[in-house]
Amino acid sequence: MAQIIPVQIFDAVVFGATGDLTLRKLMPSLYSRFRDGQMPRESRIIAAARTETTTDDYRARMMQGLHDHIAASDFDEAIAAQFCACVHYTMLDGVTGEGWEGLVKLLAAEPERIRVFYLATAPDLYGPICRNLAANHLVTAASRVVLEKPIGHDLASARAINDEVGHIFEESQIYRIDHFLGKETVQNLMALRFANAIFERLWNADVIDHVQITVAETVGVEGRAGYYDKAGALRDMVQNHLLQLLCLLAMEPPVSLDPDAVRDEKLKVLRGLRPISAHEIATHTVRGQYVHGVSDGKPVPGYASELGHASQTETFVALKAEVQAWRWAGVPFYLRTGKRLPQKVSEVVVQFRAVPLSIFPPGASELEANKLVIRLQPDEGMLLKLMSKDPGPGGLRLRPARLDISFQKAFNTRYPEAYERLLMDAVRGNPTLFMRRDEVEAAWQWIEPIIHAWADATEAPRPYAAGSWGPTAAIALIERDGRTWHEDWGEEG
Repeated sequence: MAQIIPVQIFDAVVFGATGDLTLRKLMPSLYSRFRDGQMPRESRIIAAARTETTTDDYRARMMQGLHDHIAASDFDEAIAAQFCACVHYTMLDGVTGEGWEGLVKLLAAEPERIRVFYLATAPDLYGPICRNLAANHLVTAASRVVLEKPIGHDLASARAINDEVGHIFEESQIYRIDHFLGKETVQNLMALRFANAIFERLWNADVIDHVQITVAETVGVEGRAGYYDKAGALRDMVQNHLLQLLCLLAMEPPVSLDPDAVRDEKLKVLRGLRPISAHEIATHTVRGQYVHGVSDGKPVPGYASELGHASQTETFVALKAEVQAWRWAGVPFYLRTGKRLPQKVSEVVVQFRAVPLSIFPPGASELEANKLVIRLQPDEGMLLKLMSKDPGPGGLRLRPARLDISFQKAFNTRYPEAYERLLMDAVRGNPTLFMRRDEVEAAWQWIEPIIHAWADATEAPRPYAAGSWGPTAAIALIERDGRTWHEDWGEEG
């Protein structure tokens, strides 16, 4: 196994430190890096929030969060105690600028350190927090600021946030995080395509019939109802996660792995997405909202019941996208995501074209086109479906076969959480897996006409039962093209 090289000593200031994201994802990820020796013991985590509490009380709350969100096999009580000793809490108001004296004093003690300001807050606080960082002279040349998605709720608000933050920080210091890009299998898309000539030479419209991207969740909105009802699935998932996956699948080979070389190619894909016109909204997009049904064998309420009132917010989206490039001419990309679906799964399916002519006798079995399935979660890996001879005498019979690899089993190693990698990349100053300003705005430019068309429509989101695969209109979206959604995960698990 490759040696893990520790990063430099750093200070990480987490705004929104009492929130769910921090306690459920960020702190467990930092603990894992600390446990594995990648986070120097002298580094500090400064938790900042408006909640009135002490450092000792916050450490106790954080320790409970580590117990709750880290597998027992990965948790070490003694190391967790050492990790918690690196954490300091300071109460402040990110908007008004009140109470910043404690943070100023903590950072003044180690002025030469790398400073990572992680904004695990609502996007409308990004500008005020950055202004207060500048007003208190806390931004140095060795500072980075990490912004959680979504960056705004439309193109105008995204530009406003980028302008506000960009007034304080250089673009090279701004890290717009999308945790999907930190997943091991998402990064493996680069290795699959550009380290294997067998795939890259097939990666075009001559061989590929279509591509599917599915990100399915079994949960409802849970504790995020207030945020989610303002966002919906299109803003929450498609504008960032799914479009970033599409970029990695469709981009041209970069000249190197230089961060801007990679992001330049992703930007070309976003700018090459064919706009969905107003008269195509009905045939190229589907929005749905779950109603009561059964999830994991238990009855669950519908979205409106969870919310407490009727809503036009979509909890499911299916789209047909097209990339205007020679490589992809005529190859549709079908995207779908939703809540309260039957399985929690994130997968990319590359469907190859069928053989042009079968030379096998009718009784040999129907030929199925090859299919490459790239599993992002829960069991990261890849599966290639191909046709093979059925063993034994009695004539030539064919049947589908699978070449299946689970990365965790194949490499016999624990795969780190996405935030673990991305947090350390921010400390190192490596922005490759983070979104650049022009990427964010190009994604909004493609998404925004869909938002406006849905807002102008009188039709409500189509209902679908919780525990189903979404509205029947989503099936029609792909089947009117003579294709079908890939849904045989149970056979492959």
